[in-house]
Amino acid sequence: MIYRLISYLPFPLLYALAWVGYVLLYYVFRYRREVVRNNLTRAFPDKSSGELKATARLFYQRISQVALEIIKARRMRPDDFLQRVNILNRDVLEQQSEGFTRSVIVLTIHQGNWEWMLHGATTHLNIPIDPVYKPLHNQTVDKLIFDIRSQFGSRPLSMKSATRDILRRRREFRLFVMVADQSPIRSERGYWTTFMNQEANFYLGAETIAKMTGFPVVFAQCRRRRTGYYEIEFHEVASPPYDKESHLITDRYVELAEASIRSEPESWLWSNRRWKRNRAEEAQQEAEVEGA
Repeated sequence: MIYRLISYLPFPLLYALAWVGYVLLYYVFRYRREVVRNNLTRAFPDKSSGELKATARLFYQRISQVALEIIKARRMRPDDFLQRVNILNRDVLEQQSEGFTRSVIVLTIHQGNWEWMLHGATTHLNIPIDPVYKPLHNQTVDKLIFDIRSQFGSRPLSMKSATRDILRRRREFRLFVMVADQSPIRSERGYWTTFMNQEANFYLGAETIAKMTGFPVVFAQCRRRRTGYYEIEFHEVASPPYDKESHLITDRYVELAEASIRSEPESWLWSNRRWKRNRAEEAQQEAEVEGA
């Protein structure tokens, strides 16, 4: 019920409420402040304590706005996204998709407004875009996000069914969007590399699908222009043929993700426990399981 009420708010009231949310999250509930502080400290060892605190405060302001913008999307029209989300270089997608005839895997990160980015691209390009998602534990929120993502014709694909769906319909033209900056769970195969000055594990799903299908891979960067307005810039990640033994796709994705974060650090999801595991601990646990 509260989500529905928020979605009806005009933008000035929405952002006034977002400021209240920022004060509550940062000063009252202190939501994951230690996680944010630790992540920023390790990611930016050269920044002063004052600079890190300023970035943290800006992060809480941005995430409060983005959370309400995502809810607001339920009542927004295509024209709203045409005005509020701009695409800088659609020619990159046109080239990689051979004139929007060959499917493309689009990788992105939790930066800017990743949900508005989907709707902005859908309305500007007028082509089928299917986001791959990891279902949330909260069923009410999961249904809300599913409805928001599918409201302009997109077909959200759960991570468990995405590979099967993509392979079955590989001859149909679509863009497959994956927000791939989260850490795999322990039971999932990942790829360890350095990300923001720290060891980090990454999903290999996008890379595996690209090699199986021969689809090109593109990175989508979402920048915040000003409150309530964003822009999308595409960067080429990799094109077939692929070396099946290399991790060129994931390495290039990590490189672009890190550059995007460094250009606008306050807009990334620092409250995520991205670096809660390390390679040595995981290898030791795997060895103990094998030896049991």
